[in-house]
Amino acid sequence: MQTVEERRKRGPQTPLIRLRDIHKAFGDHQVIRGFDLELYEGENVVIIGKSGSGKSVLLKCIVRLLQADKGQIEVLGHNLEAIDQYSLDQLRVDVGFLFQGSALYDSMTVRENLEFPLRRHPERMGEEAEEKLIREALDSVGLGSAIDLMPEELSGGMKRRIALARTLILKPKVILYDEPTSGLDPITSKEIIQLIMDIQEKYNTAALIITHDMDCARVISNRVVILVEGTNYAEGTYEELYRSEDPKVQAFFK
Repeated sequence: MQTVEERRKRGPQTPLIRLRDIHKAFGDHQVIRGFDLELYEGENVVIIGKSGSGKSVLLKCIVRLLQADKGQIEVLGHNLEAIDQYSLDQLRVDVGFLFQGSALYDSMTVRENLEFPLRRHPERMGEEAEEKLIREALDSVGLGSAIDLMPEELSGGMKRRIALARTLILKPKVILYDEPTSGLDPITSKEIIQLIMDIQEKYNTAALIITHDMDCARVISNRVVILVEGTNYAEGTYEELYRSEDPKVQAFFK
């Protein structure tokens, strides 16, 4: 996992994701108010904020599940406002999204859940190639034996692993994690955190992670962004922010 100092030594880089002056409101409720962020190759950036502060909204804007009201979003060199639906679908292949709560299809087996993104891929592949990718994705999360199970037969931690396997199956360059440890017991949370780190190292993915779990933020992050009142209020390493004397920053570390 690339450290901030290592990235600085490498000199100027083009960010994989760049957010500039992002605004998003729902009716009269302004959720995001001029948010800026850059995500670079080989790093994990964690966004923390209070419940309802707009963290999930930001992730959904990045893949255009929601439309930002104002601002510019660039993903892998593409301006989201300037591309058509076909180009957006192509781009989404390179951006994995792990939904909060896993979001598996209850009526599908594990195999069928993993087949789903492959069959929506703009370039279809043969059954043998699909089977190889499914097996590889399941093995990467340690659940090869679960291939024919239904979601109702899986524990919460297993569902999260299967959802992660589904995210990995198209080998994305960037993964967006929405509360990856939410609702899990402490032991399972640690397993998921380690799995995310292993995946980052194995596939060299960059990740944007939103979480309430400060242990997750401490272990997994290269940088931490604190979302306060819809803005990027503070940014730095976990240790830098932990030592901050700003009361709004310290509120997250008490």
